[in-house]
Parts: sequence; structure tokens; C-alpha cells
Amino acid sequence: MGAAVQASGEDGKRRGRRRGKYRAMGEINVTPFVDVMLVLLIIFMVSAPLLTVGVPVNLPETAAEALPVENEEPLTVTVTAEGAIMIQTTETPPDELIAKLTAIASERSSDKLFLRADGSIPYERVMQVMGALNAGGFSNIGLVTDSGGPTFDGADGG
Repeated sequence: MGAAVQASGEDGKRRGRRRGKYRAMGEINVTPFVDVMLVLLIIFMVSAPLLTVGVPVNLPETAAEALPVENEEPLTVTVTAEGAIMIQTTETPPDELIAKLTAIASERSSDKLFLRADGSIPYERVMQVMGALNAGGFSNIGLVTDSGGPTFDGADGG
């Protein structure tokens, strides 16, 4: 941001030690600064929802309430429609799952874990993965679903 100049007031006569009829303005123009900050604000508002950890999965819908948020970033295990098991966004072979979870559990202060499973996965497979999560040291497992599902009281959850 540059400084602007303005004409001196006495028909071009010299004042003091200044040379020429222009003098530096002592004010800063903050308009470009505000413009840049507003553009950055818009960029962050648009990109923030895209930063969530996610493997594309069709979650089942339920009428359950959301769990409270923690200080530590939650660990997420996902079972995709193809049956692949992902820890956060890294695919993990089933035979290495318990060993990796045990290593992760030893470094974390919380035993909370979120399990996301595609709605087309058989219940048996989801329970097998939950057993492996428990064997890996995570006993506080939250099942992730989409809201708006049936409430079983005759009312539609949407």
C-alpha cells in the first residue's frame, strides 16, 4: 500500500524544507486491506466444510441425536460398500487392523472411535469390524449415521 500525495495549499509556494508543490499524505488507505480480508473470509467459509475426513459412504438414516464434540480429533474407521476397511483415509487390510488399532490406541488419550459403515454392508461384517475395534483397544465406539431416518413412532424423521 503506497502513500498518496496531495497538493500544498499556497499556490505552489514552498513551505519549510519541502521541495515541489506536493507533500506526502499521512493517512493509510485501508480499503485494499479490507477487500483482501473479505476475499480470504469467503474462501475459508467455502473450503471449511470440504476439509472433513471422509470416504464416500451411503450412511443409514436414523432418528438418533448427534454425539457431543471432543477436544481431540476423533478417530474414524470406515467400511465401504466394497468391504474395504479405512482408518481415517488409509485403507487397511483386515489382518492388520487389530495391530494398527492397538498402536493407535497406545498413543491416544481417548478410547472413543467413530465407525462409519455403508448401508449395504451386511450386519455380520459390521459386527466383525466392531469386534476387531474392541480387540484393538477401543471400547467407546460410536456408530455414525445420517439424521432424518424413521422414528418408529409413526412420524417421519425428515
